[in-house]
Amino acid sequence: MKNILKYILMATAVAGLTASCNRENLSPAPETSISDATAFDQPYRITNQVLSLYSAFKNGQLYGGRVLVYGDSKTEEFISEDPNLVTGADVWGLNPTNSATAVVNLWAQAYSVINQVNVFLDGMETKGLTVIGTTIGTQYMAEAKLLRAMCYFNLLQFYCRPYADGNGSKLGVPLRLTPIKGPGFSDLARSTTTEIYNQIIADLDYAETNLPATNSGVNSVIRAHKNTAISLKTRVYLTMQKYTDVITQANKIVPNAAPFVASSGVANALTPDYANIFKTPFTTVESVFSLPFTTGTGDAPGTQNGLQSYYYNSSTGTGSIYSINQSAIYANVGWTATDRRRSLIYSAASGKKYLTKFPTAAPADFVPVIRWAEVLLNTAEALARTNTGVNARALALLNAVRQRSDATTTLAPTTQQELIDAILTERRIEFLGEGLRNNDLMRLLQTIPAKGTVGAKAPSQEGYIWPASSTEKSLNKLWVDN
Repeated sequence: MKNILKYILMATAVAGLTASCNRENLSPAPETSISDATAFDQPYRITNQVLSLYSAFKNGQLYGGRVLVYGDSKTEEFISEDPNLVTGADVWGLNPTNSATAVVNLWAQAYSVINQVNVFLDGMETKGLTVIGTTIGTQYMAEAKLLRAMCYFNLLQFYCRPYADGNGSKLGVPLRLTPIKGPGFSDLARSTTTEIYNQIIADLDYAETNLPATNSGVNSVIRAHKNTAISLKTRVYLTMQKYTDVITQANKIVPNAAPFVASSGVANALTPDYANIFKTPFTTVESVFSLPFTTGTGDAPGTQNGLQSYYYNSSTGTGSIYSINQSAIYANVGWTATDRRRSLIYSAASGKKYLTKFPTAAPADFVPVIRWAEVLLNTAEALARTNTGVNARALALLNAVRQRSDATTTLAPTTQQELIDAILTERRIEFLGEGLRNNDLMRLLQTIPAKGTVGAKAPSQEGYIWPASSTEKSLNKLWVDN
């Protein structure tokens, strides 16, 4: 019960979650609901501020739904069933403007979280560490920096040229590391993508050093620990195509041989039944980091933000905003009919297919930020790309993920390229609806394939990445477009 209460507090902490499109109006007062002078006076106030950072991070406009939805709807895996721009029809159509709901709101919420983190870190350095003590204080700061890193990472994936385009030399986003506490702080030039990635890695390195090796109970899933930071670094380095760094990070926790249970910290492992990952209580050992939702007041992604509202409506047994594109990964001949992952696809009478990973709206299903299966496949891909031929460890990791859901299939590529292709295909199957497809296309500078009525989009074409938020352009006089 104590652990359950901890994640309920995450949603109902005294710190407010007001997000504003106008950065000039951001200040510690609305973000903490207590005065700037007393926010760090008591340990419980500091603790509640940490929980409020998680709550802001899981806002429906960010990781409570939209980040994952945009990460898949932008690609070829789904077909839009709703022309509503509010729910991202323009994202699916690859033509959002800089004033589009998706473009403006995701930017605003990400930077709102970043600013809340900066306010918190500033207060901890000024006063909080003295009040709560260095040990727990640096842990809290590590959690905050991990959330900031993930906000910057996702901003890069949608609004900036991929790292592979120019080896990180292209423009990224404004790198804001100090809190905005009043007017006059909007003007800030864009840093390069390399500079942003360097900050992301610095934040995750700090997190790894200062986070606990384990958390108890449900907190091993919903609160960051060392394996969370290490796992996220495998994603970041993979995105930068720094494959030896992926392997270095993975070797800290991924064993050389099956059963591939984490060798330190939380004993993360593949859950035997794939479907159980997405069922109550959502706290399997596979969940390296997930975001919880409860029936508490205000603790929900919000109308048209949650994953359930986009993919499947369990109350009526019918589909929602996006159906599965039956000409994309669904049609892959290697994805057998008996694969357990196909059991999470609903066949409607109309002939359309809908993803049922996230069927529940109240309380909303937990949102997976990173799973152990991704860590294994990140490791496999990095090994495959840095070793000629068919790397044995990479193949074993790949088959561990495949055979968890399809015990009758053993993947047997015969060349290095076939192995890489098999891993990329496995990612599409394994993480369908979890928002990773856009990242994979961007990091490899691959064309977004055609879908339905929407043509393919090459990396050189307008619409491959999003335009800047109109709010940012209006406030930041130093902004320059791509």
